[in-house]
Amino acid sequence: MSVFRTAGVAPGVADRIESLPLGRFHTRLLVASGVGWLFDAMDVGLLAFVLPALAAAWKLPPQTLGGIASVGLFGMAVGAVLSGTLADYFGRRPVFMFTLLLYSLATGLSGLATGLGVLLTLRFLVGFGLGGELPVASTLVSEYSPAAQRGRLLVLLESFWAFGWLLAAVLAYLVIPRYGWQVSFFVGALPALYAVYLRRSLPESARYLERKGRGKEAHALLDRIEAEYGAGPARQAKVGAAAVPTAGGAVVSPPGDPSRVSFATLWSPALIRRTVTLWILWFSIVFSYYGIFTWLPSIMVAQGHGSLIKGFQYVLVITLAQIPGYFSAAYLVDRIGRKPTLVSYLALSGAAAFLFGRSALPGDLILWGSLMSFFNLGAWGVVYTYTPELYPTRARATGAGWAAGFGRLGGIVAPYVVGLLYGKVGGFPLVFGIFTGVLLLGALVVAILGEETARRTLGEISGESGS
Repeated sequence: MSVFRTAGVAPGVADRIESLPLGRFHTRLLVASGVGWLFDAMDVGLLAFVLPALAAAWKLPPQTLGGIASVGLFGMAVGAVLSGTLADYFGRRPVFMFTLLLYSLATGLSGLATGLGVLLTLRFLVGFGLGGELPVASTLVSEYSPAAQRGRLLVLLESFWAFGWLLAAVLAYLVIPRYGWQVSFFVGALPALYAVYLRRSLPESARYLERKGRGKEAHALLDRIEAEYGAGPARQAKVGAAAVPTAGGAVVSPPGDPSRVSFATLWSPALIRRTVTLWILWFSIVFSYYGIFTWLPSIMVAQGHGSLIKGFQYVLVITLAQIPGYFSAAYLVDRIGRKPTLVSYLALSGAAAFLFGRSALPGDLILWGSLMSFFNLGAWGVVYTYTPELYPTRARATGAGWAAGFGRLGGIVAPYVVGLLYGKVGGFPLVFGIFTGVLLLGALVVAILGEETARRTLGEISGESGS
């Protein structure tokens, strides 16, 4: 008897997904989604390194540079909300590919911008695509991950972000000083080619297909996945436990979920506590991350730590600390749980930010900056694990999209705050003191309102069978 079957019983989609051992399919899904994530991070990172060069080329003040960063984050907020909702109606796969293609093309066109207005418009489109892709990708990977390994897989997905930032730092170090900021944006258009590849390799979510009344497609897709493990299709006339026999004995797919997903769904009695927790959590981590890392190269230069290239070297070292941060969180998230990992990493990132803001020596800046990077990005991995787990399949992408969209408001505000304060007397420690307070707020909310989801199936968490 196959590990995917119980004698005489045809299991439902959720049961079949949970019974899949980790293997080539999960690796392929993780890499396919993660490479898109890497390109996203490369674009965000390139902008951080482009801003100092753009300021010199166009004679732009700090407030205008903050506006360039913020308009992209406003696009991310809109993209996250709309794409999450669209992914619950039209599927995870098409929305993922569309947003990847949109942001890569807009990034390439940014290199042709000759004025501030054109650049701002393109950066909004870049942000829209980027903000739309991330919650949809995490939802797709979450819906194919067995409960025991779901946390690790989602944090590993988020870890591709660190490699994208590292790639951006290397490109900025090698390209911008020699060839100008425009060329770095042209490089950022390369993900458009990857979107074409994804049309063939990325599967739709089987859970989504079942919820939309497309049970036959869902089970046929799982047949192909199981065949990779040597199980082969063994369904015969059955299409799963949720199939509905007609009067004539034929088997048809179950009807789709009759309930409509709306913004009000996220604030229903069953979900309101989770929504409040996630929105505050997302605001705190987005505010701190984009406020810190969008400005980090400029801040290092403004603090008198060498030339622009030297600043890149500092940031390159700090960026490297993200990688073990992700891997440590991936190790802990399924062992000690989401809440302990998330709360401790947020609090420790806040402590490191406080000490970074009061450092003057290069060695101290690198030490506390690396620890700030280590814990902040480790926390990000858990956030992307935790968010889709808290919503049922019918509202999973919508809930994740709205949480990410609200969080992007923090990203819109943070660059302006840094731009207004960091050049003033006492502004450097004040800015990082604000980041510390916001991170501690996020940790406190998760500790009080959050619930533990480790080692529970998505159906158990949502209270809905097959979720």
